[in-house]
Amino acid sequence: MTTPEGGAPGAVETPGEARADRAAPPRKDAAARPPRRGPADPVRMLMHRHQELCAHAVDALEIAAGLEAHGVTDRTAARFRHRDVFSLAEELYARVPRADPATAPGAGPPPATAPARRSRTLCGALHLLPGAVCVAAAAALVSVTTAPPAVRTAVGASGLVLLALAVRLGVRSGPLRLRHGTGPRTAGLWVAWTAGYAVYGDWLLGQLLAGGPDLPPAAPRAAFAPAVALAFALAPAAGCAHWFTVRGRRVLAASRGLGELAARVRPLLLAVTLLFLGALGVLLLGAAAVLGGADPLALGAAAALGVLLFLARLLAVHGFPEAAATGLASAAALEALAPALVLIARLPGVPPVDAPVAALATTVGPAAVPALACTAAALGLLVHGLRALTGACAHWPAPSGPAEAHRP
Repeated sequence: MTTPEGGAPGAVETPGEARADRAAPPRKDAAARPPRRGPADPVRMLMHRHQELCAHAVDALEIAAGLEAHGVTDRTAARFRHRDVFSLAEELYARVPRADPATAPGAGPPPATAPARRSRTLCGALHLLPGAVCVAAAAALVSVTTAPPAVRTAVGASGLVLLALAVRLGVRSGPLRLRHGTGPRTAGLWVAWTAGYAVYGDWLLGQLLAGGPDLPPAAPRAAFAPAVALAFALAPAAGCAHWFTVRGRRVLAASRGLGELAARVRPLLLAVTLLFLGALGVLLLGAAAVLGGADPLALGAAAALGVLLFLARLLAVHGFPEAAATGLASAAALEALAPALVLIARLPGVPPVDAPVAALATTVGPAAVPALACTAAALGLLVHGLRALTGACAHWPAPSGPAEAHRP
């Protein structure tokens, strides 16, 4: 038997093998082929796939719900370098520009008569109104110093009611207006307590430590300088809140991810807090110079209270009213604990539980109690804000509810 030309002896080439050899292209060395690389930005594919969902979403929770409806799970999100669907939805919400609400699917024509927005001049006047009312109330109280106690009580109560109404009008307009509901109903109670303690707390604690108070002969003595400064501080608080909101939205639009957004928002929060503290310090020093009667420790306590109220309102405006109410309640509880311990120590058979309060008031001053309480609560809210206000949901209106419920 003869063998094919060029073949090995004893080997028989079938027709199929011959065709396969002729059809197979020359193979290159597998080691020379570069490894296949994935996309540098894996989230961009989801941005294009769910463009309509992300552009018309009102918050990150809506995007998360849509992703889950399309079968995206936490395991799927891990392939896109995220721990869960909510984290992936927050990045999509941060990176996809918002669409015009009028172009949303199913959106009807715009209403014929939309309510007109309040002008900036009117908002500014409403923010200055509490300061004017507080000055008028302080002048009225000074003018009735020699009047009977009933007259002084009526004048003081009227001033407090008018001041509360003015503050309510101020915080319900402009940058301080809540966009995420009304928040806890008890928040107003904590604000009233902390503000009232700033005006009458030092006098009350001093009277209790001295064995009093003997009412009505011992008329309550109000601290007018901190009260007037805090009332006028509503205007710079609105300006700082507006600046933070505008800058936060710009940072959100320019950020490429949640990490970059958080890195840019944290310095903004620290800067706006220091800016408001500086404005409040100027108001406190000016009020003390004009009205007098305020020691440096009392001014420091008022400054701590002002920062606490500002951070609480900033968190509430951006969708975290529960955290704001918790911070205010903590300060109110610490302030109420000091006079409560003094009263409890008067009971027979009770050990001197008021010794720490008495030592603090004697060594430093009665104003040390609100200074410590408000400073601790303000630092707690600042630390919480450095985490909570770095999310995408905190910088866009969310009519569906507080942003705290949207976080995983």
